[in-house]
Amino acid sequence: MRRKALLAVVLLCSGACDFYYYRLPSPDDLWHVIPWFDHMIHARYIRPYETQWVPRYSPEGSVPVSGGEPDWSAEWISGKTTTANALKSPFAIGAAAASSAGPSAPTIPREVEAAGDTLYQNFCSVCHGPTGNADGTVSRQIGAPSLLTARARAYSDGYIYSIIRYGRSVMPRYGDKVYAPADRWAIVNHVRKLQAHAPPPPAAPGTAVPLPPGPSATGSTAAVPR
Repeated sequence: MRRKALLAVVLLCSGACDFYYYRLPSPDDLWHVIPWFDHMIHARYIRPYETQWVPRYSPEGSVPVSGGEPDWSAEWISGKTTTANALKSPFAIGAAAASSAGPSAPTIPREVEAAGDTLYQNFCSVCHGPTGNADGTVSRQIGAPSLLTARARAYSDGYIYSIIRYGRSVMPRYGDKVYAPADRWAIVNHVRKLQAHAPPPPAAPGTAVPLPPGPSATGSTAAVPR
């Protein structure tokens, strides 16, 4: 008797579940019956990006409203560097006096200088080393170049910026990680600072280098012996 009663309850519940799921109207079709939900569905509100006339009060830098940064990736991939070399760092103003050790370190705001140091240590030092001399954790494994060579020192600021944004050779692009242009420029300035504070690289054999001032060699040059 008890088994029959239990079976009847199970069948009744099963039938009720079937009725609830397949025969009752969906709650989504009943919201209009409740005035409060109906008001939410049909309320007038502004879609921020519906038209260009809707004012946007977004935090500065979060949404580009003036077209954003131009994209020169196609030119960069093709090997042309016209656009890259024409870029000017917004922070490279009031450059310090030129140093015989290399490019002068630009005079930039302290917060930008601190940001460049932090970003470089976070994203760049593992390959290029803390001082830029390619003595980082994986420098040898991937063949990361030193940033203190004569070749690296000769790069324009815009060229280094483009390498950060799009990558080059063994270096992948970091534009999707360091996405704010100001942060990329901060790294560029930090690289220049490392170059300015490092000893000058040795001249290649046969390269004319200036002789130190002296009684017999003032302002002259001589070739480094091979």
